[in-house]
Amino acid sequence: MIVNSETVGGVTVLSPSGRIDSNTAAVFETSVTKALAHAPRMILDFSDVPYISSAGLRVVLVAAKKLGAKKGGFALCGLSESVLDVFQLSGFASILTIMPDRDAALQSMAG
Repeated sequence: MIVNSETVGGVTVLSPSGRIDSNTAAVFETSVTKALAHAPRMILDFSDVPYISSAGLRVVLVAAKKLGAKKGGFALCGLSESVLDVFQLSGFASILTIMPDRDAALQSMAG
């Protein structure tokens, strides 16, 4: 699991690559936790994530709650159909901002 990080217009964009499951969730969590230390706004770009397990969902939910408590912005983008299905079945799709792509996610953070 590789997690690339970049800042675009004051928004931290994390782009994990590979499966997020019980074997890789710790690496993903470490990257997200590091970014949360200084990021008031965050986008998780799942364009290169073919699968996410409940361990990965937990990391996403923790990040959303921490940024929400700071009144920060948080969005997901680039979800494949199978990853989106996991978010919908878990009920997370109704409580998280999910955008179709990075540009749309960045626009949702503007203003």
